[in-house]
Amino acid sequence: MSFLKRAGAAVFWVAVACVAAVCLAAIATSRGEQINSIWLVLAAACSYLIGYRFYAKFLAARVMALNDERATPAERLENGHDFVPTNKWIAFGHHFAAIAGPGPLVGPVLAAQFGFLPGTLWIIAGAVFGGAVQDFVILFASMRRDGKTLGQMAREEIGKVGGLVALVTVLLIMIILLAVVALVVVNALAGSPWGVFTIGATMPVALLMGLYLRYWRPGKVLECSAVGFALVIGAVFGGQWVSHSAYAPAFTMTAMGVAIAIIIYGFFASALPVWLLLAPRDYLSTFVKLGVIGMLAIGILAIRPELQMPAFTRFVDGTGPVFAGKIFPFCFITIACGAVSGFHALISSGTTPKMIARESHAVSIGYGSMLLESFVAIMAMIAACVVDPGVYFAVNAPAGIVGTTAQAAVKTISSWGFPVTADQMASLARNVGEVTLFNRTGGAPSLALGMAHIFARGGGGDAVLAFWYHFAIMFEALFILTIVDAGTRVGRFMLQDLLGHAWKPLARTSWMPGVIGTSLVIVAAWGYFLIQGVRDPLGGINSLWPLFGIANQLLAAVALSVATTIILKMHGPKFMWITCAPLAWLVLVTFSAGWQKIFSPLPRVGFLAQAAQLAASASSSQTNALVFNARLDAAVCGTFMILVTVVLVDSLRLWYGILRGTQRAVVIESPFVLSRLEVKEI
Repeated sequence: MSFLKRAGAAVFWVAVACVAAVCLAAIATSRGEQINSIWLVLAAACSYLIGYRFYAKFLAARVMALNDERATPAERLENGHDFVPTNKWIAFGHHFAAIAGPGPLVGPVLAAQFGFLPGTLWIIAGAVFGGAVQDFVILFASMRRDGKTLGQMAREEIGKVGGLVALVTVLLIMIILLAVVALVVVNALAGSPWGVFTIGATMPVALLMGLYLRYWRPGKVLECSAVGFALVIGAVFGGQWVSHSAYAPAFTMTAMGVAIAIIIYGFFASALPVWLLLAPRDYLSTFVKLGVIGMLAIGILAIRPELQMPAFTRFVDGTGPVFAGKIFPFCFITIACGAVSGFHALISSGTTPKMIARESHAVSIGYGSMLLESFVAIMAMIAACVVDPGVYFAVNAPAGIVGTTAQAAVKTISSWGFPVTADQMASLARNVGEVTLFNRTGGAPSLALGMAHIFARGGGGDAVLAFWYHFAIMFEALFILTIVDAGTRVGRFMLQDLLGHAWKPLARTSWMPGVIGTSLVIVAAWGYFLIQGVRDPLGGINSLWPLFGIANQLLAAVALSVATTIILKMHGPKFMWITCAPLAWLVLVTFSAGWQKIFSPLPRVGFLAQAAQLAASASSSQTNALVFNARLDAAVCGTFMILVTVVLVDSLRLWYGILRGTQRAVVIESPFVLSRLEVKEI
């Protein structure tokens, strides 16, 4: 029986591998004809299954040697505030909700201007061999080091110089990342009473769930989940009712109002105990996220829509209207979180390792969550590419490229070989309940259009298009907002660690005056950039998204440097390739993109060239603000590249010493303590 079972398993996995290979070959070789979206779904799903079953298992057993008998920081350092042993699926829900920000939704939509093929291949390969590996290794390393942050581990493992620079770099990059993701939420919720009501309602529901599991019904996860899920569904439909009622004005907020509300929420999410708001709200949000993505996947499997976007478009030459730049390197930094995300390393070394009850849980939480996020990115790519290309470019191209009137826009877009008419766009806008869909840059509206198109084809047609469009907008905002709360908390941990060198009480994560003070500082820092983005005449996203992508991938380079150092100390050069390969690729891509964004002579690519062009035009307060923003972006990008270079050079110095035998390879781990947790406690 055992032999038959093993043989059956072998046949199954060979079949999965064959399906993955056939589907990848089909989408890679398709030219001149439309391809069905089912090929992308199967290629991604089978690749993820193979990666999780074999590569993740290899990492867990051979590289990390996970041991469930070893007490985790959540058990040894439990304080009821940050260190709390948490049910595996609650922790998974928190982690996935925290890492799944705007990248897997917005990045693939923007990158679709190159065609569906480049982004799709990078999303799949990058996640299996890069993003999931980074998340898993950093989570394991932090879990073995009392839940220390990425900056703390860099200082201990690499050295004082590289570690201190890494700590400062991570903190600065994270502030930019949080400001950008918060700005995406602001743009999605501004003027939307439905979205504001639903997002706001998830917060008291999360508090209820936290109290339910902590005091009223401890351990009753499924029971609490059912209650929370029902309340969230009620909030979604309640938001629709509110948007058509007399209460709509009370929930219709300006962009600045939404920004202030998010800043206030970020502070409370950082300062309150993790079990009260952060973990249950993220777990709660995961219901909606996974539910909608599951619905989208089922819709794609049932309807099997054809991709309207070709494999490659004419804009591979770098003249794209959505953003300028060639496939290399800009496709990769635009995709960002869907394949590799440095921000994930902050969560994997921030809140999550303080919650894991068993070491084996790190496989599904670390490696599995990234694969799930990558699958979200595939869904986003499909949703963008099933829309007519003319409509896609009409929605995503800024007025400065296609023209300020509908007639000018359709003429320009049609001249590119993607025909679209003003009547077609006007009819589509009416069907989704909007005044216009022209120049809705940022990716979110076109993604919502694609999702609404797929859902509406499942039943109801154009009659329900408006419902699904606004539902998708709300879903995107909910999906992105959870990264703000977890990121702010991680930032607070890092700032406390940094300031703790000046005054030791500040380093204690359970000391409430320090918690409140550092939370205020972090929120004020990213809140400043958020408000500047809201006031930006160009809406903030156009200038900040490339900076977001570069900063995010530079942060991943720092994380992979730390991961490589730890693996080298544990095993010598035997397994260095696991993290060195994605690190080398990220350094090549990101430094190429950063150099071009600073020094390219093309105003649409280079920050400095853009500033010079604007400065040469008629001076005004608005123009001066744009010139300042472009120069500031160049300075920030250059600063990030210099800081990361210092970390990389210090890491190479250490690796060379260890490989030559002139440097001791000291593994810095917490002592082994036998776990005493009972099954009912986790």
